[in-house]
Amino acid sequence: MALKLDMQGKTYGPFVREYDFKDLILFALGCGAGYDGRTDLEYVYEKDQKILPMFAAMPIVDSEVTKTIDYGFQWGGSLHWGFDLKFHQPLTAMSGKLSTKVLLKALYDRGEGRGLLAQHIGDTYDENGTLLFTNESWDCALFDGGWGGPKAPKDVVEIPEREPDFEVTEQIALNRGLIYRLNGDFHPQHVDWEYAQKYGYPKPNLHAVSTAGVACRHIIKSLIPGEPERLTRFKTRITKPLFPGCTVKTQMWKWDDNSIHFRVIDAEHPEIAYLNYALAEWK
Repeated sequence: MALKLDMQGKTYGPFVREYDFKDLILFALGCGAGYDGRTDLEYVYEKDQKILPMFAAMPIVDSEVTKTIDYGFQWGGSLHWGFDLKFHQPLTAMSGKLSTKVLLKALYDRGEGRGLLAQHIGDTYDENGTLLFTNESWDCALFDGGWGGPKAPKDVVEIPEREPDFEVTEQIALNRGLIYRLNGDFHPQHVDWEYAQKYGYPKPNLHAVSTAGVACRHIIKSLIPGEPERLTRFKTRITKPLFPGCTVKTQMWKWDDNSIHFRVIDAEHPEIAYLNYALAEWK
């Protein structure tokens, strides 16, 4: 199917999502909170409940959004490439209605056999019209490059060569993707073994936002414990599919008083980075 290049530069939505404390708990469970029955219970227990900020990354990758902004890519080759999430207001409301408008800003050609990059920018508002957060999200369509389009701009976050200042290790539960998908990302590559193997994966891979949620928990616990609402930015590249069952390690380097650079690697195979060229900021 030919790419629908005329969809570029247009804004879609609003995509509306109502949520309450149970939806926040489900999201946090899908990001590993409470994996051992006690770690990060503040995200999954309604007593003094806090919002895991990565909840803000979810509206733009909802299946309704993806199907609406279908610019003609091949679904089997679609991967989340990265995102830059900026918080304009602290996330503290335990229930509400989110309204997200998504701009398909551009499609970039990586070349024949290398796919394309799609740049989406989603602004999410609360029921009062207040802008809560903006997510610049990138997808890679592996089978859709080579039509002669523009090249993507380069944007790399430096990762220091010295030892990290903070590290947190955690095993990813085998059923993590089955939990996370209930938040609204129903792509079959995360649940269907035959589908995953058809496209060259040994088994279903984990949603990138779930992996990012693990890193987000680790960062908050290490740098701003108990105060997730202070997070103002979370930016990452998704550099490798993660398969549930592995053990990950979030490595963090202090950049200044209010930011870190970080990556998420495989604890047993440290040459594998699942998230890389990443940074987080807080106030």
